[in-house]
Amino acid sequence: MLGRKTDVTLVAVLFAAAVLMGCAAGGQQAAAVKTAEAPGFERFHDIVDVNFVMQHVKVPMDKDVMIIDARPKRAKYDKGHIPMAVSIPDTYFAKMTDKLPANKDALLIFYCGGLKCPLSHKSAKKAEALGYTNVKVFAAGFPGWMKVKGNYASVSADWMKRQVDSGADMMIVDARPKRSKYDKGHIPGAVSIPDMYFEKMTDTLPADKNKMLVFYCGGLKCPLSHKSAKKALKLGYTNVRVFAGGYPAWKAVAGEQQATAAATAIEAGKTEGSIAVSAFKRILEENPGSIHIIDVRDPAEFKAGSFAGAKNIPVDKLMDDIQSVPTDKPVVFVCSTGARSGEAYYMMKDMRPEVKEVYYLEAEVTFNKDGSYEIKSAS
Repeated sequence: MLGRKTDVTLVAVLFAAAVLMGCAAGGQQAAAVKTAEAPGFERFHDIVDVNFVMQHVKVPMDKDVMIIDARPKRAKYDKGHIPMAVSIPDTYFAKMTDKLPANKDALLIFYCGGLKCPLSHKSAKKAEALGYTNVKVFAAGFPGWMKVKGNYASVSADWMKRQVDSGADMMIVDARPKRSKYDKGHIPGAVSIPDMYFEKMTDTLPADKNKMLVFYCGGLKCPLSHKSAKKALKLGYTNVRVFAGGYPAWKAVAGEQQATAAATAIEAGKTEGSIAVSAFKRILEENPGSIHIIDVRDPAEFKAGSFAGAKNIPVDKLMDDIQSVPTDKPVVFVCSTGARSGEAYYMMKDMRPEVKEVYYLEAEVTFNKDGSYEIKSAS
């Protein structure tokens, strides 16, 4: 009897020990998981979600609200940021405190590159140390913003300048009224789709729903570009951005020469579909990248000389290659007399009626061996 009781007691002790060891192991495992999930930095004490941020993204922004991007400017902010956010990289925070609002009770929402990014948390603590009393961190950051269907990114003026200068493959859309704003001055290469006529002009948008669309209007207080961007997203376009600084910011970064309408405006000639010779010459001299020049002469003629940047599609090949004509900028067909370019113009109008900005040069053009040229109005 005694031996049996001892055996039972021993089994009970061993079982209890196993349970205790299992619990301890489980606790250690849980602690390990918790440690692995925790960021390697001290999080700010006041975290907000994307819905909180969305209710404060307004055009124009409320006076005492500032959304702050703590990421590096050129590498991150310029390429895409939460609309209406300002750039104060955490690295330069101490040197950029003059950008913060004077009101220490203003709402400051900091964000950076997501849950593993410490920059917004660091900046928020620095803001509190300066005496700001209403500081938040949107920890999910820019990735969290972009995960929400219907949200889009804004881009900076510096980014826009680099894209325009490099001839990036995108469509720039001016959402302002055409006659009172666009015609007087716009970003080179931009097409006019006023927001109030957006639904009637959707045929102007590219067929490729993945093509980058960048909308802009009259600056940080103008909602038109944001409205148009949302409409484009609803149509299924997947790469939509807004240049919130708009035309005022473009003029500031590009300078008046690139910003004025004189360098890019298309002035119609006397003949239907033609571009005024004076306007064509001005564009060639001041901003040739603002239009697509399609030379419809034979390859041998084109090889002997043409306008810089022109693309050669012989008129007898154009019918088969009509879809290859790029339309993100105004298209101008050229030849040596205006005959073949005029034929190309009407072919384009018949086969691609959705393209609105199409012209042809009704003029006599002579190309010289040294690369120069002479343009004379057709008699």
